[in-house]
Amino acid sequence: MRPIPLYFFLFVVSLSLRAQMTVALTPSVPLPVAEGTPVTWTATLSGASAGTLVYRFRIWHNGQYSHTLVDYGPKNSITWTTIDEEGAYDMDVSAQNSTTGEVANAVAHFMLTAITNGSVPAVNPSANPLVYIYTAPMCHEGRVQVAFQSTGGIAQTTPSKPCLPGRGINFYLAGMLPGVSCTAQYILQNGSNIIKGPPITFTPPASMVQPPALQHLTTSPLPTTDGVLLQSLIDKSSVATDLNGNIVWYAPSDVWYLTRPVQGGTFMGIHEDNTTVPNQQFFREFDLAGITIAETNAVQVNTQLAALGVHAINGFHHEARKLPDGKYLVLADSERILTNVQGSGAVDVIGDTILVFNHDLQVVWSWDSFDHLNTSRQAPLGETCTQPNAGCSPWYLATTANDWTHGNALQLTPDGNILFSMRNQDWVIKIDYANGTGAGDILWHLGNAGDFQIVSTDPSPWFSHQHDTNFAADNVTFTVFDDGNVRAVTNPAAHSRGQMLQINESGRVATLVLNADVGSYSSAVGSAQILPNGDYHFDSGFITDADGSLSAQSVEVNSSGTIVYGVGLASLEYRSFRMSDLYTAP
Repeated sequence: MRPIPLYFFLFVVSLSLRAQMTVALTPSVPLPVAEGTPVTWTATLSGASAGTLVYRFRIWHNGQYSHTLVDYGPKNSITWTTIDEEGAYDMDVSAQNSTTGEVANAVAHFMLTAITNGSVPAVNPSANPLVYIYTAPMCHEGRVQVAFQSTGGIAQTTPSKPCLPGRGINFYLAGMLPGVSCTAQYILQNGSNIIKGPPITFTPPASMVQPPALQHLTTSPLPTTDGVLLQSLIDKSSVATDLNGNIVWYAPSDVWYLTRPVQGGTFMGIHEDNTTVPNQQFFREFDLAGITIAETNAVQVNTQLAALGVHAINGFHHEARKLPDGKYLVLADSERILTNVQGSGAVDVIGDTILVFNHDLQVVWSWDSFDHLNTSRQAPLGETCTQPNAGCSPWYLATTANDWTHGNALQLTPDGNILFSMRNQDWVIKIDYANGTGAGDILWHLGNAGDFQIVSTDPSPWFSHQHDTNFAADNVTFTVFDDGNVRAVTNPAAHSRGQMLQINESGRVATLVLNADVGSYSSAVGSAQILPNGDYHFDSGFITDADGSLSAQSVEVNSSGTIVYGVGLASLEYRSFRMSDLYTAP
């Protein structure tokens, strides 16, 4: 590739379907900029009539359309960059007046230049102060990755990338201790030949974001593997810490909680504001530097659902995860007024909608709980939602509503279907998705009064108000965090449990293999995870302490159910994940 000339151009073309409205697109810094440099693009309208204004941002590279960054929503600016490829880019904004139908478009042409000339390795800051960009020198054959370690911190390695003749290869380095010296070097492997680059030392700045205070619950030595604890905090920036509670990374502050890490070093998150309107409810994929990769909101999705003849949603909640084929699997809520079904007369009922989006944020599959579940089966504990909202997904049709399903976890199962956890039904169901061709039929119900017999000597073996249900790759091993709300009704001293069951689908038998007391009672939220060493990680995310304060606990238990590592956190957290590094999803 020829070196990029030392000049730049910014060319904005404004088009308008109605002459009275135009849009201009302005960058926050002079162009060109190097890869990895964040640029905030702001759209400014002229001549717009009164109405609801929404904006869509899309990115193009070398004249080829890439994807939608943010679909039509209320934000008139976006901060974006990439470390993946230099060259010519187009930032494309479309502005729409949803009230009048006016549309205007602007395209800004700009260049991203190489961070270095690619002859020697280099380290530069990124948009996140705790994340750095390492540039490995150009190579012709093989694959390259970066090994790095803070003084006193854990050793980590980035995913590998193929050699790119003619240019350096960029990597995000994340997971380092702030204010502590870090050393990084590239590793080039070409067949049996391994070449290591010279060590580069640098020091990330002290962090302005503080993790919640941590208290060790065990006295045994810290685990030597999976030393990153990713904490999805509620209503504050999610953070990653080491197992001593030292911060090593944080997420964007406008993501209310992080739902899942994605293999390779991106993350899924949700903004769920129960006090505002649907266009403020969004889900987003973002990278280690906090740069938005894809985002959409409930109003834009409802435009698509209306065209498909699907009932509207109110917002996204509890789950958003990226599928192996690049699609997004997301949970939303909807509501209906039912008459003489879950109470006398007209009753507002909140249910769930499952959505699958393609990489360009278009709905390609949907499932509505009102179409597939028995609406007469009320929540076993009779939960309701009353304004002002507390703990419920957004609803708008009445002051009080029945919190009917309260879904909280989705998984694409190894056989291509969808596993769906419904907290307020005490059920986990399997839905016919068939990798996008399924009709949405319910294949089975797992839980009390469901389709499976449970094999256990425990007098109360079934989970209730469960969270984070997942099958392992064998499609037999099933993990779940049993909050235990139903048990707690008759036994106020009951603790939540971490469970592993072996599921025989054809015989409809569930065998309870692990039934671990996690040492606390979490009345809501929580997570469950199998660790590579055969132990289990469980998170109690909503603990009410004796003094009325709220806290969380993360524990590791062995196959006998004994807690071998545990920490208490002075914060609520939706989920937590034990990770070897920030690139390798559990």
